[in-house]
Amino acid sequence: MSVYNGERYLAQAIESVLAQTFADFEFLILDDGSRDGSRAILERYAKSDARIRLTLRENRGLIVSLNELVAMAQAPIIARMDADDICRSDRFAVQYAFLDAHPEYGVVGSWSADIDGEGRPLAPIGEDHPCTHDEMLAAIARGGQLICHPSAMMRRAVVLEAGGYHAAFRHCEDLDLWLRLASLTHLGNIPERLLQYRRYPEQVSSRHATEQQIGSAVARLAYAERAAGRSDPTADLERLPPLDAFDALFGREGVTRALRGKIALHLVYSREAMGGDGFALLLKHIEDGGETQGLWRTVIRLARFGLPGRALRLARALLAR
Repeated sequence: MSVYNGERYLAQAIESVLAQTFADFEFLILDDGSRDGSRAILERYAKSDARIRLTLRENRGLIVSLNELVAMAQAPIIARMDADDICRSDRFAVQYAFLDAHPEYGVVGSWSADIDGEGRPLAPIGEDHPCTHDEMLAAIARGGQLICHPSAMMRRAVVLEAGGYHAAFRHCEDLDLWLRLASLTHLGNIPERLLQYRRYPEQVSSRHATEQQIGSAVARLAYAERAAGRSDPTADLERLPPLDAFDALFGREGVTRALRGKIALHLVYSREAMGGDGFALLLKHIEDGGETQGLWRTVIRLARFGLPGRALRLARALLAR
């Protein structure tokens, strides 16, 4: 568990791990330079349970922290957890038993139940995650969801073999890792809701929607390059370049335009993206002659988002086509 300013939900997350029926584990927690009350909470729990190995240091970011934690782990099986979610008490037992019975699987997640900032149940968003490796490959082909990151339990050796988390894929480091692991091992999910996944406006996926969608689209493109037997030009990047640079990065024309189209049509559902730099990306997609089907509904959506000026600009761009 990497923690950064997580005091609001941290105690619940920690207690849900310490209460696991499978109790033989070390609990690695790294505080990534929190400026709130997280450190005091972590130090209190570390004093009360010897299974907790606590690291306190300055802020270096989530991906650096995750790779440090993987390197520190002493067990052959590692489990991810976020500081704002809640494990079911038998989560570790169920997932460990699955990996023990299925040596061909290197990663297993689970279905999750969405909750809000107050812990109240939320209606599910989209379909449940695929369960078998074959279903996972089909989901990759159609651009579907794969594994909920804080629900994942993994064999440490395959994560290290894949090179761990890649620095370039901020806010979608998990998707990039799953796509790289899919060629090394089997991936799956247990069709039980072993995790309560919290959704609230302040969470990272809400605040960085545009960057997350760009990274996700590039990770899927890199997967396709590898599957086609071509080299992956993102493999050694510390940061993804501007979107306009992807034709040069991948060595062929049309990559940027295709990426922009995929990204733009996903961002139209996000108020944060449409209120930020995702809107300019959408306008550029239209200017480039990209797909516009359904975008008049986005005009209405922008008005409902409280963005009437952007609704008008989008309408003008569509009429100009």
